[in-house]
Amino acid sequence: MLQIPIEDLDVEPGHILEWRLRPTGAAAAKMASDQQRGASFNQDKHLTVAMDARRDNDPLASWVATTFDLPGKLDRAALESALLYFVRRHEVLRCEFRQLAGDVSCTALAPDEVELDHFDIGYIDTTEELRDYIFEFFVKGIDTLGWPLIVMGAVERETHTTMFIAYDHLVSDGMSSPIAVNDVATAYTAYLDGREPDLPAAGSYVDFGHAQRHEYAGIEADDPRLDYWRGFKERNGGFFPPFPLDLGVAQGEMYPTVNQTDKLLAHEELEALDAHCRAAGGRLSMAMLAAIGVALRNAGGPDVYRGLMPVSERGRGDLRNSMGWFVNTMPIEFSVAPEKDFAEVLAGVDSAFRTMLANTDVPFVQAWHLLAPEMADVRSWPYAVNFFSYIDFRKAVGGEALTGWNAKKHIWASRSNGICYWFHRNPDGLYVNLIFADTPQAHVTKAALRESLIATMTRMSRHGSL
Repeated sequence: MLQIPIEDLDVEPGHILEWRLRPTGAAAAKMASDQQRGASFNQDKHLTVAMDARRDNDPLASWVATTFDLPGKLDRAALESALLYFVRRHEVLRCEFRQLAGDVSCTALAPDEVELDHFDIGYIDTTEELRDYIFEFFVKGIDTLGWPLIVMGAVERETHTTMFIAYDHLVSDGMSSPIAVNDVATAYTAYLDGREPDLPAAGSYVDFGHAQRHEYAGIEADDPRLDYWRGFKERNGGFFPPFPLDLGVAQGEMYPTVNQTDKLLAHEELEALDAHCRAAGGRLSMAMLAAIGVALRNAGGPDVYRGLMPVSERGRGDLRNSMGWFVNTMPIEFSVAPEKDFAEVLAGVDSAFRTMLANTDVPFVQAWHLLAPEMADVRSWPYAVNFFSYIDFRKAVGGEALTGWNAKKHIWASRSNGICYWFHRNPDGLYVNLIFADTPQAHVTKAALRESLIATMTRMSRHGSL
Protein backbone atom coordinates (compact mmCIF):
# COMPACT_ATOMS: atom_id res chain seq x y z
CA MET A 1 0.00 0.00 0.00
CA LEU A 2 1.37 3.38 -1.03
CA GLN A 3 0.39 6.61 0.73
CA ILE A 4 0.16 9.41 -1.84
CA PRO A 5 -1.82 12.60 -2.50
CA ILE A 6 -4.91 12.18 -4.66
CA GLU A 7 -3.24 14.47 -7.20
CA ASP A 8 -0.67 11.71 -7.85
CA LEU A 9 -3.25 8.94 -8.35
CA ASP A 10 -2.86 7.21 -11.71
CA VAL A 11 -6.46 6.31 -12.48
CA GLU A 12 -7.98 5.50 -15.86
CA PRO A 13 -11.25 7.13 -17.00
CA GLY A 14 -14.47 5.18 -16.55
CA HIS A 15 -18.09 5.13 -15.44
CA ILE A 16 -18.66 6.63 -11.97
CA LEU A 17 -20.88 5.04 -9.34
CA GLU A 18 -21.46 6.29 -5.79
CA TRP A 19 -23.05 4.97 -2.61
CA ARG A 20 -24.08 6.71 0.60
CA LEU A 21 -25.41 5.32 3.85
CA ARG A 22 -29.05 5.83 4.74
CA PRO A 23 -30.83 4.91 8.01
CA THR A 24 -33.80 2.64 7.49
CA GLY A 25 -37.27 3.79 8.51
CA ALA A 26 -37.60 4.32 12.24
CA ALA A 27 -33.83 4.08 12.63
CA ALA A 28 -33.53 7.76 11.71
CA ALA A 29 -35.47 8.69 14.85
CA LYS A 30 -33.25 6.43 16.95
CA MET A 31 -30.23 8.58 16.02
CA ALA A 32 -31.75 11.45 18.00
CA SER A 33 -32.51 9.26 21.03
CA ASP A 34 -30.65 9.07 24.33
CA GLN A 35 -28.97 5.72 23.60
CA GLN A 36 -25.49 7.17 23.88
CA ARG A 37 -22.00 5.89 24.60
CA GLY A 38 -19.00 8.04 25.42
CA ALA A 39 -16.65 8.84 22.54
CA SER A 40 -12.91 8.24 22.82
CA PHE A 41 -10.63 11.11 23.83
CA ASN A 42 -9.37 11.37 20.24
CA GLN A 43 -12.93 11.63 18.94
CA ASP A 44 -13.92 14.16 21.60
CA LYS A 45 -11.03 16.48 20.71
CA HIS A 46 -11.54 16.10 16.96
CA LEU A 47 -15.26 16.82 17.07
CA THR A 48 -14.90 19.73 19.50
CA VAL A 49 -12.27 21.35 17.27
CA ALA A 50 -14.55 20.92 14.24
CA MET A 51 -17.46 22.54 16.08
CA ASP A 52 -15.34 25.51 17.18
CA ALA A 53 -13.99 25.96 13.65
CA ARG A 54 -17.50 25.84 12.16
CA ARG A 55 -18.75 28.51 14.56
CA ASP A 56 -15.91 30.82 13.50
CA ASN A 57 -16.21 29.98 9.79
CA ASP A 58 -12.68 28.53 9.90
CA PRO A 59 -12.07 26.31 6.81
CA LEU A 60 -10.48 23.51 8.86
CA ALA A 61 -11.13 20.09 7.32
CA SER A 62 -9.47 16.72 6.70
CA TRP A 63 -10.12 13.17 5.59
CA VAL A 64 -8.49 9.77 5.19
CA ALA A 65 -9.19 7.85 1.98
CA THR A 66 -8.46 4.59 0.21
CA THR A 67 -8.36 3.58 -3.45
CA PHE A 68 -7.90 0.06 -4.81
CA ASP A 69 -8.79 -2.12 -7.78
CA LEU A 70 -11.18 -5.03 -8.22
CA PRO A 71 -10.33 -7.25 -11.23
CA GLY A 72 -12.66 -8.18 -14.08
CA LYS A 73 -16.01 -6.86 -15.25
CA LEU A 74 -17.93 -5.41 -12.31
CA ASP A 75 -20.85 -7.25 -10.72
CA ARG A 76 -22.73 -4.27 -9.26
CA ALA A 77 -24.97 -6.39 -7.03
CA ALA A 78 -21.98 -8.21 -5.52
CA LEU A 79 -20.17 -4.91 -4.92
CA GLU A 80 -23.17 -3.30 -3.24
CA SER A 81 -23.49 -6.36 -1.00
CA ALA A 82 -19.78 -6.09 -0.14
CA LEU A 83 -20.04 -2.39 0.74
CA LEU A 84 -23.09 -3.02 2.90
CA TYR A 85 -21.31 -5.91 4.59
CA PHE A 86 -18.37 -3.60 5.32
CA VAL A 87 -20.40 -0.84 7.03
CA ARG A 88 -22.49 -3.39 8.91
CA ARG A 89 -19.32 -5.16 10.10
CA HIS A 90 -17.81 -2.04 11.72
CA GLU A 91 -20.03 -0.35 14.29
CA VAL A 92 -18.08 2.93 14.27
CA LEU A 93 -18.97 3.49 10.59
CA ARG A 94 -22.66 3.63 11.57
CA CYS A 95 -22.18 6.20 14.36
CA GLU A 96 -23.41 9.73 14.74
CA PHE A 97 -21.59 12.00 17.21
CA ARG A 98 -22.88 14.91 19.23
CA GLN A 99 -21.76 17.06 22.14
CA LEU A 100 -24.03 17.01 25.16
CA ALA A 101 -23.27 18.81 28.44
CA GLY A 102 -19.66 19.29 27.38
CA ASP A 103 -18.95 15.64 26.56
CA VAL A 104 -18.97 14.03 23.12
CA SER A 105 -21.01 10.87 22.79
CA CYS A 106 -22.18 8.70 19.92
CA THR A 107 -25.17 6.67 18.81
CA ALA A 108 -24.63 3.65 16.58
CA LEU A 109 -27.33 2.21 14.37
CA ALA A 110 -27.72 -1.56 14.40
CA PRO A 111 -26.33 -3.42 11.35
CA ASP A 112 -29.82 -3.97 9.91
CA GLU A 113 -30.72 -0.29 10.37
CA VAL A 114 -28.56 0.97 7.51
CA GLU A 115 -28.99 0.69 3.75
CA LEU A 116 -27.15 2.11 0.75
CA ASP A 117 -28.40 4.73 -1.70
CA HIS A 118 -26.92 4.27 -5.16
CA PHE A 119 -26.10 7.09 -7.60
CA ASP A 120 -25.12 6.56 -11.25
CA ILE A 121 -22.98 9.57 -12.15
CA GLY A 122 -21.91 8.65 -15.66
CA TYR A 123 -18.65 8.59 -17.62
CA ILE A 124 -15.64 10.84 -16.96
CA ASP A 125 -13.29 11.16 -19.92
CA THR A 126 -9.81 12.02 -18.58
CA THR A 127 -7.55 11.08 -15.69
CA GLU A 128 -7.19 14.72 -14.64
CA GLU A 129 -10.96 15.27 -14.52
CA LEU A 130 -11.41 12.02 -12.64
CA ARG A 131 -8.80 12.91 -9.99
CA ASP A 132 -10.49 16.30 -9.54
CA TYR A 133 -13.88 14.61 -9.25
CA ILE A 134 -12.71 12.11 -6.61
CA PHE A 135 -11.03 14.88 -4.61
CA GLU A 136 -14.17 17.02 -4.62
CA PHE A 137 -16.30 13.98 -3.78
CA PHE A 138 -14.19 13.42 -0.67
CA VAL A 139 -14.09 17.11 0.32
CA LYS A 140 -17.84 17.59 -0.05
CA GLY A 141 -18.81 14.16 1.23
CA ILE A 142 -16.86 14.07 4.50
CA ASP A 143 -18.10 16.42 7.20
CA THR A 144 -16.97 15.79 10.78
CA LEU A 145 -20.21 17.32 12.05
CA GLY A 146 -22.45 15.38 9.67
CA TRP A 147 -23.60 11.83 8.97
CA PRO A 148 -22.56 9.48 7.51
CA LEU A 149 -18.81 9.69 8.12
CA ILE A 150 -17.96 7.49 5.14
CA VAL A 151 -18.57 7.90 1.40
CA MET A 152 -17.95 5.27 -1.26
CA GLY A 153 -17.57 5.24 -5.03
CA ALA A 154 -16.23 3.26 -7.96
CA VAL A 155 -14.82 3.82 -11.46
CA GLU A 156 -16.25 1.01 -13.57
CA ARG A 157 -14.50 -0.29 -16.71
CA GLU A 158 -14.64 -3.47 -18.79
CA THR A 159 -11.40 -4.91 -17.38
CA HIS A 160 -11.33 -3.69 -13.77
CA THR A 161 -12.97 -1.30 -11.29
CA THR A 162 -11.23 1.25 -9.08
CA MET A 163 -12.84 1.80 -5.68
CA PHE A 164 -12.57 5.13 -3.85
CA ILE A 165 -13.64 5.35 -0.21
CA ALA A 166 -13.15 8.18 2.30
CA TYR A 167 -13.85 8.44 6.01
CA ASP A 168 -13.45 11.04 8.69
CA HIS A 169 -10.65 10.63 11.22
CA LEU A 170 -13.37 10.12 13.84
CA VAL A 171 -13.79 6.57 12.53
CA SER A 172 -10.38 5.68 11.09
CA ASP A 173 -6.61 5.70 11.55
CA GLY A 174 -3.57 4.67 9.51
CA MET A 175 -4.21 0.93 9.84
CA SER A 176 -7.90 1.30 9.00
CA SER A 177 -7.11 1.80 5.30
CA PRO A 178 -5.73 -1.71 4.65
CA ILE A 179 -8.58 -3.13 6.75
CA ALA A 180 -11.12 -1.38 4.50
CA VAL A 181 -9.42 -2.69 1.35
CA ASN A 182 -9.21 -6.24 2.69
CA ASP A 183 -12.82 -6.30 3.91
CA VAL A 184 -14.43 -4.93 0.75
CA ALA A 185 -12.27 -6.90 -1.70
CA THR A 186 -12.64 -10.16 0.24
CA ALA A 187 -16.40 -9.72 0.64
CA TYR A 188 -16.79 -8.86 -3.06
CA THR A 189 -14.96 -12.05 -4.06
CA ALA A 190 -17.20 -14.07 -1.74
CA TYR A 191 -20.42 -12.63 -3.14
CA LEU A 192 -19.16 -13.22 -6.69
CA ASP A 193 -18.78 -16.87 -5.72
CA GLY A 194 -22.30 -16.98 -4.28
CA ARG A 195 -21.25 -17.34 -0.65
CA GLU A 196 -21.16 -15.19 2.49
CA PRO A 197 -17.83 -13.58 3.52
CA ASP A 198 -15.89 -15.40 6.22
CA LEU A 199 -13.64 -12.84 7.91
CA PRO A 200 -12.26 -12.92 11.48
CA ALA A 201 -14.31 -11.13 14.14
CA ALA A 202 -13.88 -7.36 14.34
CA GLY A 203 -14.26 -5.75 17.76
CA SER A 204 -16.09 -2.48 18.32
CA TYR A 205 -14.15 0.79 18.49
CA VAL A 206 -17.28 2.35 20.02
CA ASP A 207 -16.99 -0.01 22.98
CA PHE A 208 -13.24 0.66 23.14
CA GLY A 209 -13.75 4.44 23.24
CA HIS A 210 -16.52 4.23 25.83
CA ALA A 211 -14.36 2.07 28.12
CA GLN A 212 -11.40 4.41 27.66
CA ARG A 213 -13.44 7.45 28.71
CA HIS A 214 -14.77 5.62 31.75
CA GLU A 215 -11.28 4.54 32.84
CA TYR A 216 -9.41 7.82 32.37
CA ALA A 217 -11.99 10.58 32.77
CA GLY A 218 -11.16 11.07 36.45
CA ILE A 219 -7.38 11.05 36.24
CA GLU A 220 -5.58 14.02 37.82
CA ALA A 221 -2.43 15.89 36.77
CA ASP A 222 -0.37 14.42 39.64
CA ASP A 223 -1.17 10.81 38.71
CA PRO A 224 2.04 8.69 38.68
CA ARG A 225 1.06 7.38 35.23
CA LEU A 226 1.94 10.84 33.89
CA ASP A 227 5.49 10.81 35.27
CA TYR A 228 6.95 9.96 31.86
CA TRP A 229 5.10 12.88 30.24
CA ARG A 230 6.12 15.26 33.06
CA GLY A 231 9.79 14.34 32.69
CA PHE A 232 9.65 14.82 28.95
CA LYS A 233 7.91 18.16 29.30
CA GLU A 234 10.58 19.41 31.72
CA ARG A 235 13.50 18.38 29.49
CA ASN A 236 11.74 19.62 26.36
CA GLY A 237 10.76 22.98 27.84
CA GLY A 238 7.10 22.42 27.00
CA PHE A 239 4.49 19.77 26.28
CA PHE A 240 4.85 19.76 22.48
CA PRO A 241 8.29 19.07 20.94
CA PRO A 242 8.93 21.77 18.30
CA PHE A 243 9.99 20.86 14.79
CA PRO A 244 13.64 21.97 14.91
CA LEU A 245 14.00 23.50 11.43
CA ASP A 246 12.67 26.77 10.05
CA LEU A 247 9.39 26.47 8.13
CA GLY A 248 8.71 30.17 7.75
CA VAL A 249 5.41 29.99 9.65
CA ALA A 250 4.17 32.82 11.83
CA GLN A 251 2.98 32.21 15.38
CA GLY A 252 -0.77 31.59 15.45
CA GLU A 253 -1.13 31.38 11.65
CA MET A 254 -2.43 28.44 9.62
CA TYR A 255 -1.55 27.88 5.96
CA PRO A 256 -2.79 25.90 2.97
CA THR A 257 -1.02 22.56 2.68
CA VAL A 258 1.38 20.82 0.33
CA ASN A 259 1.13 17.03 0.03
CA GLN A 260 4.07 15.06 -1.40
CA THR A 261 5.37 11.49 -1.40
CA ASP A 262 9.03 10.58 -1.92
CA LYS A 263 10.71 7.19 -2.31
CA LEU A 264 13.64 6.83 0.06
CA LEU A 265 15.05 3.32 -0.37
CA ALA A 266 14.45 0.39 -2.70
CA HIS A 267 13.64 -3.08 -1.36
CA GLU A 268 17.22 -4.32 -1.77
CA GLU A 269 18.57 -1.31 0.13
CA LEU A 270 16.11 -1.96 2.96
CA GLU A 271 17.19 -5.59 3.16
CA ALA A 272 20.81 -4.46 3.46
CA LEU A 273 19.84 -1.97 6.17
CA ASP A 274 17.92 -4.67 8.01
CA ALA A 275 21.04 -6.85 8.01
CA HIS A 276 23.12 -4.00 9.48
CA CYS A 277 20.45 -3.43 12.14
CA ARG A 278 20.41 -7.10 13.17
CA ALA A 279 24.20 -7.17 13.29
CA ALA A 280 24.09 -4.17 15.64
CA GLY A 281 21.42 -5.81 17.82
CA GLY A 282 18.62 -3.53 16.61
CA ARG A 283 15.52 -3.49 14.42
CA LEU A 284 14.73 -1.91 11.07
CA SER A 285 11.80 0.07 12.47
CA MET A 286 14.13 1.71 14.98
CA ALA A 287 16.54 2.58 12.17
CA MET A 288 13.78 4.66 10.55
CA LEU A 289 13.50 6.76 13.69
CA ALA A 290 17.27 6.99 14.08
CA ALA A 291 17.54 8.15 10.46
CA ILE A 292 15.14 11.07 10.87
CA GLY A 293 16.91 12.11 14.08
CA VAL A 294 20.32 12.12 12.39
CA ALA A 295 18.96 13.77 9.22
CA LEU A 296 17.42 16.58 11.26
CA ARG A 297 20.68 17.06 13.13
CA ASN A 298 22.64 17.19 9.88
CA ALA A 299 20.17 19.73 8.50
CA GLY A 300 20.72 22.02 11.50
CA GLY A 301 18.69 20.38 14.26
CA PRO A 302 19.75 19.44 17.81
CA ASP A 303 21.86 16.54 19.09
CA VAL A 304 18.84 15.16 20.98
CA TYR A 305 15.80 14.07 18.99
CA ARG A 306 12.49 14.85 20.65
CA GLY A 307 9.23 14.14 18.88
CA LEU A 308 5.75 12.68 19.04
CA MET A 309 4.82 9.36 17.48
CA PRO A 310 1.59 7.33 17.21
CA VAL A 311 1.33 4.06 19.12
CA SER A 312 -1.29 1.49 18.14
CA GLU A 313 -3.87 0.51 20.76
CA ARG A 314 -5.37 -2.40 18.78
CA GLY A 315 -3.41 -5.18 20.46
CA ARG A 316 -3.53 -8.75 19.16
CA GLY A 317 -7.22 -9.57 19.72
CA ASP A 318 -10.22 -8.95 17.49
CA LEU A 319 -9.59 -5.18 17.54
CA ARG A 320 -6.76 -5.89 15.08
CA ASN A 321 -9.46 -6.28 12.42
CA SER A 322 -11.45 -3.17 13.40
CA MET A 323 -11.97 0.21 11.81
CA GLY A 324 -11.41 3.03 14.33
CA TRP A 325 -8.94 5.56 15.73
CA PHE A 326 -6.83 3.17 17.82
CA VAL A 327 -3.94 5.57 18.33
CA ASN A 328 -2.25 6.99 21.38
CA THR A 329 0.34 9.70 20.70
CA MET A 330 3.46 9.59 22.81
CA PRO A 331 6.72 11.55 23.16
CA ILE A 332 10.07 9.92 22.54
CA GLU A 333 13.62 11.24 22.93
CA PHE A 334 17.10 9.90 22.25
CA SER A 335 20.60 11.15 21.53
CA VAL A 336 21.97 11.58 18.01
CA ALA A 337 25.20 13.22 19.16
CA PRO A 338 27.89 13.22 16.42
CA GLU A 339 30.30 11.12 18.48
CA LYS A 340 27.84 8.19 18.60
CA ASP A 341 28.14 5.46 15.99
CA PHE A 342 25.34 3.53 14.26
CA ALA A 343 25.07 0.82 16.89
CA GLU A 344 25.04 3.34 19.77
CA VAL A 345 22.31 5.48 18.24
CA LEU A 346 20.25 2.40 17.38
CA ALA A 347 20.59 1.11 20.96
CA GLY A 348 19.49 4.51 22.27
CA VAL A 349 16.43 4.51 20.03
CA ASP A 350 15.50 0.99 21.08
CA SER A 351 15.84 1.85 24.77
CA ALA A 352 13.80 5.03 24.34
CA PHE A 353 11.11 3.14 22.44
CA ARG A 354 10.81 0.47 25.13
CA THR A 355 10.58 3.12 27.85
CA MET A 356 7.89 4.92 25.88
CA LEU A 357 5.85 1.72 25.42
CA ALA A 358 5.97 1.11 29.17
CA ASN A 359 4.24 4.47 29.74
CA THR A 360 1.36 4.50 27.24
CA ASP A 361 -1.46 4.19 29.78
CA VAL A 362 -2.87 7.72 29.64
CA PRO A 363 -4.50 8.89 26.37
CA PHE A 364 -2.66 11.73 24.63
CA VAL A 365 -5.57 14.18 24.71
CA GLN A 366 -6.03 13.68 28.44
CA ALA A 367 -2.29 14.15 29.08
CA TRP A 368 -2.40 17.31 26.93
CA HIS A 369 -5.32 18.81 28.83
CA LEU A 370 -3.89 17.93 32.24
CA LEU A 371 -0.27 18.97 31.69
CA ALA A 372 -0.76 21.86 29.25
CA PRO A 373 -4.17 23.27 30.25
CA GLU A 374 -3.25 26.69 28.86
CA MET A 375 -3.31 25.08 25.39
CA ALA A 376 -6.26 22.77 25.94
CA ASP A 377 -8.61 24.76 23.70
CA VAL A 378 -6.36 25.34 20.69
CA ARG A 379 -7.68 23.92 17.40
CA SER A 380 -4.35 22.56 16.24
CA TRP A 381 -0.99 21.93 17.76
CA PRO A 382 0.19 25.39 18.89
CA TYR A 383 3.23 25.51 16.59
CA ALA A 384 5.15 23.28 14.19
CA VAL A 385 5.55 20.04 16.13
CA ASN A 386 8.05 17.25 15.49
CA PHE A 387 6.05 14.16 14.53
CA PHE A 388 7.09 10.73 13.21
CA SER A 389 5.03 7.75 12.02
CA TYR A 390 6.11 4.45 10.47
CA ILE A 391 3.93 1.61 9.14
CA ASP A 392 5.03 -1.57 7.45
CA PHE A 393 1.98 -2.20 5.26
CA ARG A 394 3.25 -5.69 4.43
CA LYS A 395 2.28 -6.67 7.98
CA ALA A 396 -1.17 -5.04 7.91
CA VAL A 397 -4.45 -6.94 7.67
CA GLY A 398 -4.53 -8.25 4.09
CA GLY A 399 -0.97 -7.01 3.62
CA GLU A 400 0.07 -9.86 1.33
CA ALA A 401 -2.68 -8.92 -1.18
CA LEU A 402 -2.51 -5.10 -1.06
CA THR A 403 -0.13 -4.84 -4.02
CA GLY A 404 -2.36 -7.04 -6.17
CA TRP A 405 -5.29 -4.78 -5.35
CA ASN A 406 -3.20 -1.71 -6.28
CA ALA A 407 -4.09 -0.29 -2.87
CA LYS A 408 -3.39 3.36 -2.07
CA LYS A 409 -3.95 5.44 1.03
CA HIS A 410 -4.60 9.19 0.88
CA ILE A 411 -4.53 11.77 3.68
CA TRP A 412 -5.66 15.35 3.21
CA ALA A 413 -5.77 18.35 5.54
CA SER A 414 -6.91 21.80 4.49
CA ARG A 415 -4.60 23.79 6.79
CA SER A 416 -1.34 23.35 8.68
CA ASN A 417 1.14 25.31 10.76
CA GLY A 418 3.94 22.75 10.49
CA ILE A 419 5.00 19.48 8.88
CA CYS A 420 4.07 15.83 9.40
CA TYR A 421 5.70 12.82 7.78
CA TRP A 422 4.42 9.27 7.50
CA PHE A 423 7.07 6.67 6.66
CA HIS A 424 5.68 3.49 5.14
CA ARG A 425 7.12 0.30 3.72
CA ASN A 426 5.84 -1.74 0.77
CA PRO A 427 7.27 -4.81 -0.97
CA ASP A 428 9.21 -2.51 -3.33
CA GLY A 429 10.72 -0.13 -0.79
CA LEU A 430 10.41 2.67 1.76
CA TYR A 431 8.46 5.88 1.16
CA VAL A 432 7.57 9.00 3.09
CA ASN A 433 4.41 11.04 2.65
CA LEU A 434 4.62 14.63 3.91
CA ILE A 435 1.98 17.28 4.49
CA PHE A 436 3.36 20.72 5.32
CA ALA A 437 2.48 24.40 5.40
CA ASP A 438 2.71 26.02 1.98
CA THR A 439 5.33 28.69 2.65
CA PRO A 440 8.47 29.41 0.58
CA GLN A 441 10.74 28.48 3.49
CA ALA A 442 8.87 25.22 4.17
CA HIS A 443 9.51 24.12 0.57
CA VAL A 444 13.23 24.85 0.99
CA THR A 445 13.39 23.11 4.36
CA LYS A 446 11.47 20.06 3.13
CA ALA A 447 13.78 19.66 0.12
CA ALA A 448 16.89 19.95 2.31
CA LEU A 449 15.51 17.46 4.82
CA ARG A 450 14.71 15.01 2.03
CA GLU A 451 18.28 15.15 0.75
CA SER A 452 19.69 14.80 4.27
CA LEU A 453 17.38 11.86 4.97
CA ILE A 454 18.22 9.99 1.77
CA ALA A 455 21.95 10.54 2.33
CA THR A 456 21.67 9.32 5.94
CA MET A 457 19.68 6.21 5.03
CA THR A 458 21.94 5.40 2.10
CA ARG A 459 24.99 5.44 4.40
CA MET A 460 23.15 3.28 6.89
CA SER A 461 22.15 0.81 4.18
CA ARG A 462 25.50 0.57 2.43
CA HIS A 463 27.91 0.78 5.33
CA GLY A 464 25.96 0.43 8.59
CA SER A 465 27.19 3.87 9.55
CA LEU A 466 25.78 7.36 10.14
